[in-house]
Amino acid sequence: MNRSDMSGPRVLMRRIRELMVEPLDPQSRLDQISRLIAQNMVAEVCSLYVLRADGILELYATEGLNPGSVHLAQLKLGEGLVGTIAATARPLNLPEAQKHPAFTYLPETGEEIYHSFLGVPILRAGRTLGVLVVQNKAARVYRDEESEALETVAMVVAEMIAAGSLEGLSRPGVALDLSRSVSFTGVPLSDGIGLGRVILHEPRVVVTNLFNEDMEIEVERLTKALGVLRLSIEDMLSRREVAGEGEHRAVLEAYRMFAHDRGWVRRLEEAVRNGLTAEAAVEKVQSDMRARMMHMTDPYIRERLHDFDDLANRLLRQLIGHDGQATPDDAIIVARSMGAAELLDYRREQIRGLVLEEGAATSHVVIVARALGIPVVGQVKGAVSMSESGDSVIVDGEDGGVHLRPQADLEALFSDKAKFREKRQERYRSLRDMASVSCDGVKIDLQMNAGLLVDLPQLDEAGAEGIGLFRTELQFMVASTMPRASDQERLYSAVLDAAGGRPVTFRTLDVGGDKVLPYLNQFPEDNPALGYRALRLALDRPGLMRTQLRALLKAAAGRELRVMFPMVTDVSELHLARDLISREYKHLTRFGHVMPERLKIGAMIEVPGILFQLDEVMQLLDFVSVGSNDLFQFFNAVDRGNARVADRFDDLSPAFLRALKLIVDAGIRHSVPVTLCGEMAGRPLSAMALIGLGFRSISMAPPSIGPVKAAIVEMNVGRVTELVTAYLDGSHPSDAPRRALVDFAKAQGIPY
Repeated sequence: MNRSDMSGPRVLMRRIRELMVEPLDPQSRLDQISRLIAQNMVAEVCSLYVLRADGILELYATEGLNPGSVHLAQLKLGEGLVGTIAATARPLNLPEAQKHPAFTYLPETGEEIYHSFLGVPILRAGRTLGVLVVQNKAARVYRDEESEALETVAMVVAEMIAAGSLEGLSRPGVALDLSRSVSFTGVPLSDGIGLGRVILHEPRVVVTNLFNEDMEIEVERLTKALGVLRLSIEDMLSRREVAGEGEHRAVLEAYRMFAHDRGWVRRLEEAVRNGLTAEAAVEKVQSDMRARMMHMTDPYIRERLHDFDDLANRLLRQLIGHDGQATPDDAIIVARSMGAAELLDYRREQIRGLVLEEGAATSHVVIVARALGIPVVGQVKGAVSMSESGDSVIVDGEDGGVHLRPQADLEALFSDKAKFREKRQERYRSLRDMASVSCDGVKIDLQMNAGLLVDLPQLDEAGAEGIGLFRTELQFMVASTMPRASDQERLYSAVLDAAGGRPVTFRTLDVGGDKVLPYLNQFPEDNPALGYRALRLALDRPGLMRTQLRALLKAAAGRELRVMFPMVTDVSELHLARDLISREYKHLTRFGHVMPERLKIGAMIEVPGILFQLDEVMQLLDFVSVGSNDLFQFFNAVDRGNARVADRFDDLSPAFLRALKLIVDAGIRHSVPVTLCGEMAGRPLSAMALIGLGFRSISMAPPSIGPVKAAIVEMNVGRVTELVTAYLDGSHPSDAPRRALVDFAKAQGIPY
């Protein structure tokens, strides 16, 4: 923007405001807006694209490109730079647009001579309505104030689109409606099938009043709203139910900190002084924050930015007096992203599923949704833009499908599928109180994996015999600061109370790799799964480890405490870890604390190198647990997150089964109990193989206990053992254990 005759976004906003009241037809108004932006930003091109209901971005106006391409030039959602901006709702600022991998050349526009590119999404109520672009022949990076001006104008254009001012401008036959059926393929993040109606979790409340008339009044409104927001967070923190759920309380504690962040407040006040109303300023700063998310690769920093996003929504609702929308009893939440606390704002009994345009398995909201048994599909690009509240929708957490406004036959198909799943669940519930004993009298202990307080009711609901793996790191992952020793002790004590005497195995802090804590300084690694993580990190930070061990020892006063160390690679690490426990035990005893009635120390077997130290390891431990996910990954040099190789190797291969048998046999030699926790344990067919190897205790996600128990009660362990042994010694004629196990299960009537 030329500073000689402009004073920044405020002047451009004034000229746009004047233009909006002139008696112009919609196309002329768009053309004038494009021309005005180009002039004031000293850009040779300004173009406006509108997203149609069929997922096509159509050029609606341009200054500088071929005018004949208006309403003819089109891009699919996700195609080219414009399509990428629409799909991600993120700006792009490029000095050399044609070098970007997403660049797509449209010959009808004549844009090949332009190098620099700045594009921003046109957003309203969290939905992408189009894209606004400026371009120049010279390679340059547009300044922050220019990007800010373009985003502000995009807010004005969004109001024109939402008000229906552009109807009739598109080519004949293309209606701007949201009535057709649409299917998406995303990433399944939490198992289950949900049928219901869309409720849009709006990342932005609709802002219609953009231009301020009195700057001081708007600053005063902003200050007052911030005060009410802070009081509301204090109120949430004081609620009894929040105080009882430590991990959710930690999220709200982060909100309290953000609500008092001076940098955030200063940016809001600056936007007001640039000519926006208080609510428009919040939306503007929120948009900037979301743009920053695009450049953040660290998932936990992104989680913190999502918390800011939620805070902005709450502030907008306060300024506008927006009470939100009613939630139907069969709600499927559709959102770009959510914080864990936002999900908890909804009543659990009304939620049938969750669809996220972003989201990953380690996202806080996914962790909580999985604990609550809510089906989740993530990475569903364009879901928000293509949805309307009240639309029928199907969420398939098994294969990642999302079907919006489905045809009747598809809806009937999934309804039958959901009913079939419910019948199976009824069958599993009927087995809840039945002992997990095979038909030839072999008892198998079925335990569950957990990591949050909200997991604990499933101990009884699933009929688990204990917690075979409590992931203590989840408390650290959802907190904005290091949990205090007292917070850790309170959580561990609550877990033991809920278990009611059933065994609980606490895994010490397993962070690093893909579990990066924002408040723990770590350096980027090329291969984080093989790097500075788990016990390696903990032994280098003895203060961190000792604080956790002390909290565990105090929480288990008078009860049994089972502590397990993750990712042990060498027997020397066990000596160091045991020494830390011994020191904390002696310290607490010296000061008169009540100690655990029994203390059992274990380790996870998940690094192949430890297979050649099993005899030494067993002599130092009271139990071991196989971490099958990591052991399989390292055993086969396979990245579980890489779709090209994740399914290339079978965890029921003879080689991997022999490795597991080594561990079972070492446990028998030294009278050390051996269990296994991981995805293998939760699949009936794999569980059958594990039992055939000699495992008599396995731990899994709560929903898997029913299906595995249903298989066990129909199983003859002696015959399964004979089948598996034949593969281990090479006497079986086939080299495919999985196929043989399937044939065996079918012949014996074992559900798998």
